[in-house]
Amino acid sequence: MNNNDIWVIAEHKANIITAGALEAIGAGKLISKQLNGGLSVVILGDELSVFSKSLSNTMVDNIYLLENPLLVQYTSDAYISCLIPLIKQHRPSVILIPSTCLGRDLAPKLAAVLKTAYVSDISRIEIDNNNITFTRPVYGGRLLSAVVCRGEKPWVLILRPRAFEKAASGAVATDLHAYGVSKAANIEKYSTNLLSSSIRAIIKGVEQTQKGMGLTEADIIIAGGRGMKDAENFKMLEDLASVLGGVVGASGAAVDAGWMPHSAQVGQTGKVVSPKLYIACGISGAPQHLAGMSTSKCIVAINKDPYAPIFQVADYGIVGDLFEVVPMVIEELKKNG
Repeated sequence: MNNNDIWVIAEHKANIITAGALEAIGAGKLISKQLNGGLSVVILGDELSVFSKSLSNTMVDNIYLLENPLLVQYTSDAYISCLIPLIKQHRPSVILIPSTCLGRDLAPKLAAVLKTAYVSDISRIEIDNNNITFTRPVYGGRLLSAVVCRGEKPWVLILRPRAFEKAASGAVATDLHAYGVSKAANIEKYSTNLLSSSIRAIIKGVEQTQKGMGLTEADIIIAGGRGMKDAENFKMLEDLASVLGGVVGASGAAVDAGWMPHSAQVGQTGKVVSPKLYIACGISGAPQHLAGMSTSKCIVAINKDPYAPIFQVADYGIVGDLFEVVPMVIEELKKNG
């Protein structure tokens, strides 16, 4: 048994492995390669055979399927009860979990039960002579903190969205298998003896509050702040998002004003996002908001205040009235197809 094995807890929706899980697998590959360890993916739910091929195509070493009807809807009690025996059996070194609502709830609880180290919001991982250093933003993204874990393993880690490249899957990975780059993954299925009496909270139903793609999965986000002035004006941002194929987000000030739901909030007390394009409309750039979007690949700021802090992190800035600028952008985009 290799004590340098890396695990990924893979989240799935509608029988599809999430982008965050593929990013975690990508990060796991980098770590396991440098530590000469194995990479295993753990997925929980019921009737999970559909994932065997898709996960195997990511070129991991092991796939552990934990099946029970009580795992269909996530509860920390159920997940932890099933994970602990498997962890004790295989003794991984590191457990990687994507930064989702599920992951942020599960990771600290799992670490507490295991009495091991827990680090969240990791944006970079460096390995030197088997010593691992994790980098994470602190103080609203103004500083980067280097963290080294000590003591009992496995360490439980949450990865910042889009900080790591997704693992190759599908046809690309299949082609690599054909050329003998990696053998097929070892698949082990476990039927857990989970009882409803051992679960303190059971999900009875789920109501969708946001249509389409979520903020953390979106490549393009158009976010509005206090400068939007009213909830009705967010329709203009929805039009821009529709043209660009993105989603609409909001600052804490816009959410507090009741203009947008909390599910759309970007920031320290909302979603942490790293899209390819982030357009900030009427957002001044408070530290709490910057903490949630400063790692975006390209940031465009539209604000009539030339001294707004948002311009300090923006790649492109437009000083002007957003109610004039945004309609002009929409018109030009439609004109140019």
